[in-house]
Amino acid sequence: MCAIEANVRAAFDLTATAYDRARRQLVPCFDAFYRAAVEALDFPAGAPLATLDLGAGTGLLAGFVATAFPSARLTLIDVAPEMLARARERFAPIIDRVRFVTADYAAAPLEGPYDAIVSALSIHHLEDDEKRALFRRIHAALKPGGVFVDADQVAGATPALERRNKAQWIARARALGVLEDDLAGAIGRMKFDRPATVAAHLRWLGEAGFESVDCAFKDGMFAVFGGWRGA
Repeated sequence: MCAIEANVRAAFDLTATAYDRARRQLVPCFDAFYRAAVEALDFPAGAPLATLDLGAGTGLLAGFVATAFPSARLTLIDVAPEMLARARERFAPIIDRVRFVTADYAAAPLEGPYDAIVSALSIHHLEDDEKRALFRRIHAALKPGGVFVDADQVAGATPALERRNKAQWIARARALGVLEDDLAGAIGRMKFDRPATVAAHLRWLGEAGFESVDCAFKDGMFAVFGGWRGA
């Protein structure tokens, strides 16, 4: 395990219990952000989707997917065992539909094939070359006609926009009543962030072989984007 991976795992293990409590304040566009991610899974509601959630954390995004697709079977992978412990509690009523894997998805086999691979607020921890390699592996792990959706933190297109987005994020989180300890913790965890611009993500997805690559949602430093594997 590399130093950055170990530090990320430790940081999120320490905050696992409080992680969901502050989500709506720390992601000011919470409802629209997660709704856009689920709506990008353009399948019939009854489809028995085989779905993989990368960096699943406490299972927040996977929970929305499970609700939208009641026949879906989900695999949650995360490097932080305490996060997955919270996810197990979340999915207790449908535990037979869910599999949990403690691993670093940047290096571990993704297996598959899957109908959908999703991720939320995780891939921005990877270096750019790691993101590009991961996108190629995700494409290979999807079934023909499968989709990848990433709801993530992104960099501003210019340094000025990056500064503005961060300042607006802090102001909006405070307006929503975030606890200062939660805000300080989130800012502290940002030292592990390696966000890229939306334009870079879309280019890398195209290079990895994805089709119909698009950004479905963007609000400041939060965006939802992805693409499809050709049939």
